[in-house]
Amino acid sequence: MFFTLLIVTLLVAAGVAAVTVFLFNRPIGAVLARIVSAELSSAWHRYIKFAAFVVGISGGVRVHQLERYISAPHEGAQILELTPERWTLEIYRTVIETLQSMAWLFLIVFLVALIAYVIVRGFELRRPPQNDKSD
Repeated sequence: MFFTLLIVTLLVAAGVAAVTVFLFNRPIGAVLARIVSAELSSAWHRYIKFAAFVVGISGGVRVHQLERYISAPHEGAQILELTPERWTLEIYRTVIETLQSMAWLFLIVFLVALIAYVIVRGFELRRPPQNDKSD
């Protein structure tokens, strides 16, 4: 039963991460396209999507919490039984923890992007206007 729970939580976390990455795909691409060149933007976009999957899945599948179902927390304690209520709770926790982990990642990415945008915009405003008068 433990292995089934582990696989189900992995699949749920991967599914939630995939939906979240899909929903944030365009905004991240647009932000990166504005801040860095097209070559770098593509590479960074791919890396952020990969990082989102890793952070989401690792945050959603809490192996240390699932260990409660295969070993007792201390001597003399009983191993928790996987009841339908616990299954529901574990799936709910998986969804919430996946979203929470990804929310922190995206918050950090967008904060760094905001700082980079301010810096890029500052340099653009300092640059003297170019007169392209071709006679």
